[in-house]
Amino acid sequence: MTLRKDLHEENRAAWNAATDAHNSHKADQARFFRAGGSTLHPEEIELLGDLAGKSLVHLQCNAGQDTLSLALRGAVVTGVDISDTAINFARQLAADVGIPAVFHRADLYDWLDTTAESFDIAFSSYGAIIWLSDIRLWGRGIARVLKPGGRFVLMEFHPFISMYDEDLKLSASYFGRGQPQTFENGIGDYVADSGAASAPSGYLEGVQNFVNPHRGHEFTWGIGDVVMALIEAGLTLKALHEYPYSNGFRPFHDMRETPGARMLMPEGLPDLPLMFGLVAEKPQLASG
Repeated sequence: MTLRKDLHEENRAAWNAATDAHNSHKADQARFFRAGGSTLHPEEIELLGDLAGKSLVHLQCNAGQDTLSLALRGAVVTGVDISDTAINFARQLAADVGIPAVFHRADLYDWLDTTAESFDIAFSSYGAIIWLSDIRLWGRGIARVLKPGGRFVLMEFHPFISMYDEDLKLSASYFGRGQPQTFENGIGDYVADSGAASAPSGYLEGVQNFVNPHRGHEFTWGIGDVVMALIEAGLTLKALHEYPYSNGFRPFHDMRETPGARMLMPEGLPDLPLMFGLVAEKPQLASG
């Protein structure tokens, strides 16, 4: 595997542009959090367990909404993301709400390699894996920043989705093996596409017909790639779940939305795996 910092930097520019568009659709987020709102879903809450007093790093935290939701559940939070715009937004939102949180703007691989901090929990979710150009290095980095006995929790859209276009036409191999796929218009406005399901504070029209001026590069990894990266890094797999719905994201046309912002397959079609979640644990130090 080859770490593609050059492509990461192009993705950074694309995320900087897209983040403004995404947040333009979300009503007063500071007010939402001050009222005790949360952007978390039951699936990740269940896998995370009790967070009270736990140190937690949110990897690829985007604009910090989930990070602050984790803080409201009692975690001592740190967020890391490559996007300048996202991190600036996260810092301002934390200040506006009055939630203590630390945010770092960095390429994830640089931060995992250099930080002197260690954490009880590392967390990543919803559209994170496809931005990783080296899955094994990612796994080793996570193992490095976890305390002995610490846990990594991942809630992610299923890589099976990447095989299909929006019309559910089979268009790509499941076995991407991390080879980059380039999109000339980078990250799109998935918040506008998903509507209120992606905007729990309230949906606004915001930016219309957004077209990203920067290229984006995605790296497809199968579940086997993800799991083995963590196992080879010395972590122990404790849980692995698959789900027939996606939270807050509409990957295909004509999907059915149910309470809780769950998106189901279109009427009349069989269920497909649309999300997966896992927990991996770092072994305790051997005693005596």
